[in-house]
This record gives sequence, C-alpha cells and structure tokens, in this order.
Amino acid sequence: MIKECLLVALGGATGSIARYLLTLLSAHLAIASEIATFTANVIGSFIIGLLIASTKGEVYLFAAIGFCGGFTTFSTFSAQTIQLFQNGQRIEGIIYIAASVICALIFVGLGLYIGGKFLK
Repeated sequence: MIKECLLVALGGATGSIARYLLTLLSAHLAIASEIATFTANVIGSFIIGLLIASTKGEVYLFAAIGFCGGFTTFSTFSAQTIQLFQNGQRIEGIIYIAASVICALIFVGLGLYIGGKFLK
C-alpha cells in the first residue's frame, strides 16, 4: 500500500511540474491561460487513454492516476469558466466548456484506440 501511494505521489508531482512548465511556456509565448489549461486537458486525456489501453499495475498508478491527475486541470478549468461568465464572456465560456469536454472525450478515445492497437 505504501509503495502504491508513493508511485501515485511521485507521478502526481511529476504531472504537476509538467503542468506548471506548460503554464510558464504559455505565459512566455503570450498565450491565454485558458489555452494552456485546454492543452493540458486534451494532452492528459490522450495520455490517459493510451495508459488505460496499454498499462496496469505500477505503471498505471504512476502515470495514469499520478501524472495525469497532477497534469490535467479540471479545477482550474472550472475556475476559468466561472471567471469568463463573471466577466460577461458568456459565448467564450460556452465555447470553452464545449471544446474542452468534446476534445477531452475524443482524445481519450483516440488514446484508447492507439494504445489498444499499437501498445499492447
């Protein structure tokens, strides 16, 4: 149990650092923070699809639960969506919600397909 928790914690820390670096990169490139969040969620969705299709055990704990859990940003996505609505940007908020959910689902499916086809 301790080993499994440490794997999840290490994966989570790694994912959180990767997410932070993505935030720094988007700021450096003058890209909106919503785009960085969207990108993290789409990439994380693809990665978790690959992992579900092709891993189990310790790799799954580290990468899917830990890394993807730390890397993806649903709480940030939710806060940014509320901010868009509070700033009167209702259309942008709706587009952000729809694009994030639809793309995340597509990329989990794509990851599952590619992982099941090529990584087993």
